[in-house]
Amino acid sequence: MEKDLELVGKALRGDKKALTLLVESVENLIYNLALKMLWHPQDAEDASQEVLIRLVTNLNRYKGESRFSTWVYRLASNHLLNVLKKKKREMTFSRLTTELEEGLAGSADYAINDGERNLLIQEMKIGCTNGMLQCLDPETRISYILGDILGFDGNEGAYIQNIKPPAFRKRLSRARTKLFRFMYANCGVTNPSNSCRCHKQIKHCIGTGKITPQRLIFATDGSDVALKNSIERAEQTIRLFNTNPDYRLPGKAVNELRALLKISGPKTFRDG
Repeated sequence: MEKDLELVGKALRGDKKALTLLVESVENLIYNLALKMLWHPQDAEDASQEVLIRLVTNLNRYKGESRFSTWVYRLASNHLLNVLKKKKREMTFSRLTTELEEGLAGSADYAINDGERNLLIQEMKIGCTNGMLQCLDPETRISYILGDILGFDGNEGAYIQNIKPPAFRKRLSRARTKLFRFMYANCGVTNPSNSCRCHKQIKHCIGTGKITPQRLIFATDGSDVALKNSIERAEQTIRLFNTNPDYRLPGKAVNELRALLKISGPKTFRDG
């Protein structure tokens, strides 16, 4: 935290290199949180830019009471919850169950070369697990993400959400109960006795336009293919979520933010 305070102090005194280091240290964690909260990458990208702007304009509020990244999660969580207040929650566990059942009704496997098939499996798995998160109300959703996916303890999670630790633990327990109940009843990875598997859903999702092989939303990195083995071997619900990759904030968004904040210099931001 001393190093965080030193870097923040330099940034507040106009040191652009220090400001760049701060932004680079948290831009991807903000994007990954936004993606899990909002589901769609474009929405997550827009929200991430807004959070980064808020971060820069509120740096003077960081007093070192936590790690800088934890403070940023608090800032990002507040903003994302405000974003979600303006949106109607469209996905529910009941609706998702129906959609999965419809997918299995025509569950013929999608015949394609192994490389593309594996990417489509990854696209399906990430989209489905993130879809499950959308079935939770926003406050419960973020508690689950913070507690079980990101690994924050009760005190840190409570600080980020600006609630008491018992309230955070209660939300986390409620989220686990709802998610585990749904997954045990539907997901073949969590409960092998269920017939649903990611590869069985691909053909239906392509036919209904939920997946477009030429424009994948989530499985955009070739390295994601290597994750299929861990997906198939996943033994615990939490591990299923943790097989989702971490993402980098897209280069276009980074460059737009750099122009907006007028931070210049060679290699100031990575281009994705």
